[in-house]
Amino acid sequence: MTTSLTLSGPTGPLRGTAQVPASKSESNRALIIQALAGGGELHNLSDANDTQLMQRLLRNPAAPVFDTEDAGTVMRFLTAYLAMTGRQTELTGTARMQERPIQVLVAALRELGARIEYQRQEGYPPLRLLGRTPQAATDAAADFTELNVRGDISSQYISALLMVGPTLPHGLRIWLTGKVGSRPYIRMTQALMQHFGAVCRDLGEVLEVRPQAYRPTNYTVEGDWSAASYWYAIVALAPEGSHLTLPTLRRYSWQGDQAIVAIMAQLGVLTEFLADETLRLTKGPVAAHLTQDFTDCPDLAQTVAVVAAALGVAATFTGLESLRIKETDRIAALQTELAKFGGALTDAGEGRFVVSAENFRVEGQTVATYHDHRMAMAFAPLALLGSLTLEAPQVVRKSYPQFWRELERVGFSTNPAPAPAF
Repeated sequence: MTTSLTLSGPTGPLRGTAQVPASKSESNRALIIQALAGGGELHNLSDANDTQLMQRLLRNPAAPVFDTEDAGTVMRFLTAYLAMTGRQTELTGTARMQERPIQVLVAALRELGARIEYQRQEGYPPLRLLGRTPQAATDAAADFTELNVRGDISSQYISALLMVGPTLPHGLRIWLTGKVGSRPYIRMTQALMQHFGAVCRDLGEVLEVRPQAYRPTNYTVEGDWSAASYWYAIVALAPEGSHLTLPTLRRYSWQGDQAIVAIMAQLGVLTEFLADETLRLTKGPVAAHLTQDFTDCPDLAQTVAVVAAALGVAATFTGLESLRIKETDRIAALQTELAKFGGALTDAGEGRFVVSAENFRVEGQTVATYHDHRMAMAFAPLALLGSLTLEAPQVVRKSYPQFWRELERVGFSTNPAPAPAF
C-alpha cells in the first residue's frame, strides 16, 4: 500500500475532460430503497468503496455481523433497514466509526419498536440488533406514528428513518427540532423515495410518509457533485486559459453540493451547462471576500477553505457544526494543514470561522489526510502552485477511487504512479 504520493501540476493551461464518479449519496439511498422495494434495476452506481460495501452487505442480509468500516451512510442506513426489517445481528465499524454518535437514530428506532443494545459505549457503535416488536396495523384514517428528531447532528439519521417510513403500518411523521443541517440531502432522500412509489410530504419542520409499499423501479444515478467540487478547485487555481469539461452532472440536481456552482463563481470559476448532462468550467474574476453558510453543504467546506486561502480571498464560514463528527474532526484537520502553507481557519465565535492567509506558499509540504478522503482531495489542487506530498493517498477509494488517475489524464504528475486499487 502506498504510504504517500507526491503530486505536481501541469505547467501550462489545464484542458480536457474529467470523469467524476456516480453520486455516492444517491447510490446508497437507492440501494436501501431497492432492497425495501424488492426489485428494480439501478444503473450507474458509484464505484466508491462506501457503495461497494453497501452492496456487499445487502447481498447477505442474514450475516451475524455487519462491518460498515468507516462509512457513515452505510452504518446509519443499515441500522434503520436491519432494525425495521426485524433482523438479529451486530453492526460495527472502524475505531473512528465507534467514536461517531448514533444515539439519536437508535432512540428513534426504539420508539418504532426496534430492540437495540449498545455493545460498548452508550450512544455509539457497535450495536446489537435483537429484532423488533411489530406495530399493530391500522386503517388509513389513523394518525401517523410520530417521532421528534434532532436535526442539528446528522441529516443521515433523518434520511434513514424516512426510508423505512413507508414500511410501517401507520407510516411516519417526523417533527424536526433544532437547526436542521444538510436539508438538501433530506430532499434527495424524499425524491428517491417518491421515484420508487412512496408518498412523502415536506412541511418544513414536519416530514410525513404515508404507509405504502415501495414499487420496484429502475433508476440511473447522477454524477457526484461533491466529487465535481475538486475540479472546480483545480480550475480556480489553474493558469489563465484553463478549462475543463465534466460529464454526467445535471442542471437540475437533487444533490445539495451543486451549491459549488454559485460558491466557485465567486472564486473565479464559471459554469456553462451544455447538452447531455455535461458542463464546462472556465476561468472568471475572483471576489475580494466570500461569506458562505455550509449548513446544507458541509462536504464542500474543506475544498472551499483551501481555495480561498490559496487565492488570498478573505472568507467567513458558518454552518460547520457537523464537521467535528465526520471521518475526522475536519475543523481541527483543516486548521493544522492550512497552517503548513501559511493559511488559517480561525474560530471567530458564535459559529463563525474566518479563512485567511499570509504569504501562502506551496513548496514541498506534506499533507496529513487523517483517514479522510476529502482532506486528500481538497488539498490536491494545491499541486498547481507547487509540488506537495499527500499521506495515505488510498483514502480516496471511499468516494472517488479513480481520482489520482483522472488527475494524471489532465496533466498532473504523480510519484509513485497510483496503484490500480485506487
